[in-house]
Amino acid sequence: MEDVLRPVVAIGGAVLLTLILVWLTDRALRRIDAAHPETPLWGLLRRCRIPLQVALCAALLHGSFGQAGLKSADKHAAGIGQALNLILIAAAAWLVIRAAAAIVESSYSRYAASGRDAARVRRVRTQVTLIQRVVTAVVIVVAAASMLLTFPEMRAVGTSMLASAGLLGIVAGIAAQSTLGNLFAGLQIAFGDMVRIGDTVVVDGEWGTVEEITLTFLTVRTWDERRITMPVSYFTGKPFENWSRGGAQMTGTVFFHLDHSAPVEKMRQRLLEILQECPEWDARSWSLVVTDTTPSTIVVRALVTARDADTLWTVRCEVRERMLEWLQAEHAYALPRISTSPAPLGSPVLDRGQEPGAESARS
Repeated sequence: MEDVLRPVVAIGGAVLLTLILVWLTDRALRRIDAAHPETPLWGLLRRCRIPLQVALCAALLHGSFGQAGLKSADKHAAGIGQALNLILIAAAAWLVIRAAAAIVESSYSRYAASGRDAARVRRVRTQVTLIQRVVTAVVIVVAAASMLLTFPEMRAVGTSMLASAGLLGIVAGIAAQSTLGNLFAGLQIAFGDMVRIGDTVVVDGEWGTVEEITLTFLTVRTWDERRITMPVSYFTGKPFENWSRGGAQMTGTVFFHLDHSAPVEKMRQRLLEILQECPEWDARSWSLVVTDTTPSTIVVRALVTARDADTLWTVRCEVRERMLEWLQAEHAYALPRISTSPAPLGSPVLDRGQEPGAESARS
C-alpha cells in the first residue's frame, strides 16, 4: 500500500501545490490590477500563468521525484531527471520572455497615454519593439546553451569548442555578413530615429506606411493593402522619402489645365469655400495661382494642407472633384478646348506633290 501512496502523494502533492501557488499569485495580481487601473503591468503579468505553472511543477517534481519511490522508474532516473531539467530551463526562459514582454508593453502604454508628440510616441514604440526582440533572442540563446550543457557529452566537447572559438567566430562572421549587417542596421534604425513604426515612406516609387520593424527586415503596407518586405539595411544604405519625419503635416497640390478665359479670381473664392466645407483640411494654408501657360491652355495650381498623408489625399481628391463640377456647371467656357476653323470656300484642292501657286503659274 505504501508503494502506491508514496508516488501519489509525491507527484499529486507537487501538482496540487503548483496549482495553489499559481492561483494565489493570479488572485493577487488581479487585486493589484483592480486597485491600480492606471498601471496595466499587473494585468499583463497574468499572461505568465502557464509558464509559471510549468516551471513550478517541473521544479517540484524534480525535488520530489527521489521521494516517490517508483521502483519501475529507478532504471530511468537519470533520463527522467534530465527531461525535468530541460523542461525547467525551457519554462523559465518562457516565463522570462513573457514577463519582459509585459514590462515593455506596460511601459509603452503608459508613455503613449501621456505623450502628446505622435512622432516621439512612434519612435519609442519602434525602440521598445526592437528591444523586446533582442531580449527574446538573448534569452532563447542562453536557454538553448544551458540545455545543451546539461548533457555530459556536451561539456566535454565544450573545451575543444572554446579552443577553436576564434576561428569559428571569423568564419561565422564572414558567412553571416549580410545577416549581421541587417542586425546592426535594425539597431541603428531603432535608436537613430531614421524611420519608425507608423511613418509614411516612399521606397522604390511605392508609397505606404511602416507596419513592422524587426532586427532583420521591415514591412511597408501600401495604400492598396499590399505588403512590401525589405531588409533594414536598405534604409541605411539608400535614400528614401519619410513624409512623417519632423511632423506628419503635409502640403499638397492640385493642377488644372484650363482655357485662357478661366475666372482665376472666382476660382480662388470657390477653393476657399470648398476647403471650409471639407473637415479633413487643417486650415493651415491654401492658395491658387497660375503657374504656367501654353498657346492653348493655362496651368492653375491649388495648394492645400492636411494633418497627414492619408488625409491630404482625401483633401486633394475633394478639391479636384468639386472644382471641376463647379466649372462645368457655371463656367464651362473655362474648360480646355481645341480651336479649329473651316477651310475657305472655293479654295483649290492641291494634288499630292503639287506646289502651292503652280496653278496660277500655268494660267
